[in-house]
Amino acid sequence: MPLEPSELQVLRPDALAPAAIEAKAEEVACGKTELSVGRCFVLAMLAGMFIAFGAMFFCTFLGDATLPFAVQRLVGGLCFCLGLVLVLCCGAELFTGNALMICAWASKRIALSAMMKNWIIVWCGNLVGSLIVVFIVFMAHVADMNGGGVGSVMISTAVSKISPDWVTLFFKGILCNILVCLAVWIGFAARTVVDKVVGILLPIAAFVACGFEHCVANMFFLPMGFVLNATGYATTVATDCLTLGGILYNLSAATLGNIVGGALFVGLAYWFVYHKKENEG
Repeated sequence: MPLEPSELQVLRPDALAPAAIEAKAEEVACGKTELSVGRCFVLAMLAGMFIAFGAMFFCTFLGDATLPFAVQRLVGGLCFCLGLVLVLCCGAELFTGNALMICAWASKRIALSAMMKNWIIVWCGNLVGSLIVVFIVFMAHVADMNGGGVGSVMISTAVSKISPDWVTLFFKGILCNILVCLAVWIGFAARTVVDKVVGILLPIAAFVACGFEHCVANMFFLPMGFVLNATGYATTVATDCLTLGGILYNLSAATLGNIVGGALFVGLAYWFVYHKKENEG
């Protein structure tokens, strides 16, 4: 028996329109500020672990140095997508995605202090989760795969993220979180898990392929490279910059850049266009 049009709509609903996405972003932000500190921190730890899994997958693929550059960047970027897929589909608190909470603040639905409290708790939780995965990956000797090729990539990736000047890292952070928050925005629009996964792939693969700076991913990349270097892992790259100071240097630039990219260029931009239009209607 043929289905009625209304029944087809239930089975294959359209994605949310941009104005509805903005409204959902506000609702989600309000819910985030109502989480207890403990629950928020644990969810942030999970997000840090999820992103670290994506970063580990990225390094494992790049462990084959014979692959052409374009293949490394594209497929490596797709591998990294694992992290945000887990965050959005399994539920977790990711600092970079939470830049979109600015929509609810702009609408005066949450206080600036509540938003900042969430950001601080989530950033710290993401760091702890990432470090847990660094320890597990180190103890599992993942770096030894492909004759040590994976470990070499882990160290060289960390070095490449500390070497640029601070301003360059800051702007790489802006570009990164524009793409990440657009991926989260698409995730808000999605009605199904498949919608979310497919919508995430291109924006995330693009930021990874272009070498942009994601502060939470760097909470894995940098400590992982630091630990391997400190324990005498063989590498052909100069590692003088791979210090605790170098890690903080990168994270400071990437974090601030991520806030500007996500909050200003995505959150406030879409809030201005769609929330204002709704009010005027």
